[in-house]
Amino acid sequence: MEEKKGLSYKDSGVDIDKANQTKEKIKKLVRETFNSNVLTDLGSFGGLFRVDFKKYDSPVLVSSVDGVGTKLKIAFMMDKHDTVGEDIVNHCINDILVQGAKPLFFMDYIAMGKHRQEVVVDIIKGLSKACKEASMVLLGGEMAEMPDMYKEGEYDLAGMIVGILDEKDFIDGKKMIKKGDVILGLASTGLHTNGYSLARKVLFEVAGYKVDTYLDKLGETVGEVLLRPHKSYLNSIFKVLEEGIKIHGLAHITGGGFWDNIPRVLPDNLNAYINKGSWDVLPIFKLIEEIGKVDFYDMYHTFNMGIGMVVFVDKKDADKTEEILKSMGEKVYIIGEVIEGEGKVVIE
Repeated sequence: MEEKKGLSYKDSGVDIDKANQTKEKIKKLVRETFNSNVLTDLGSFGGLFRVDFKKYDSPVLVSSVDGVGTKLKIAFMMDKHDTVGEDIVNHCINDILVQGAKPLFFMDYIAMGKHRQEVVVDIIKGLSKACKEASMVLLGGEMAEMPDMYKEGEYDLAGMIVGILDEKDFIDGKKMIKKGDVILGLASTGLHTNGYSLARKVLFEVAGYKVDTYLDKLGETVGEVLLRPHKSYLNSIFKVLEEGIKIHGLAHITGGGFWDNIPRVLPDNLNAYINKGSWDVLPIFKLIEEIGKVDFYDMYHTFNMGIGMVVFVDKKDADKTEEILKSMGEKVYIIGEVIEGEGKVVIE
């Protein structure tokens, strides 16, 4: 009588061999981000990164972790996965940039119910692209296959960044921003990685649009607008700093919009007065506001409204800062000034 074969890990829905095959395919993409500081290859238990602390008087490591959020739903609907890696890398870069940190390395976490090699490779392409543009190493990551945890075709993506700054170069808005400072706004590419739950409800449930619906107001399809990658401001901001301009504060406009993010860098006795007519609000935000009848507070609390990064500088440095940023390809707007107050944002 033939003995019945027992169950394997593969029978439970986890295919280790397929995951290993994927690792071989992505090695080239990951290695393209490596530099002489990397001491381990892909597949090690931990990634080793050598840091030359001698270049700093008082070196400080800065880290952040985040996820792409429900923007991934758009990637699933379009079956397009080569930009969400850029999203998570650039989001994390901007989060440590506001303190004046340069990125050193990045690590990612990809979890899906059933391993799909082509999807993972596309995600890594985006991660690698953004890391190379920032001269940052993609040091390692994790691919988790978890049956029954995710719907078919869906996955989650998160990442962690580590950067460095000299303590004397820490941009501490709470101490540096002062009355009379000019507030510059750098244009976003779209929603970046925030507000997608509300955007999807308005555009897909209320309006009944599909990702392939072309709208004249947008000049492209709904899906194309929503999937546009999160922008990194790293090179532009450091160009300003390298030109000797002292930035008093930076605010990355992400979840929480203007109301929550700008106060994170404001002194308790000052307000950020924002002139809401001073920049071009992108058509996608106007569309969401009109269709969803979303009120003013919620729009500026949920979305970046076309401003991805806010820069505080001394009034005498405003023109030069604007000139430098424009030379780096940024759309720059003077959106307000710092006034006496209670550490809040005033938009009118």
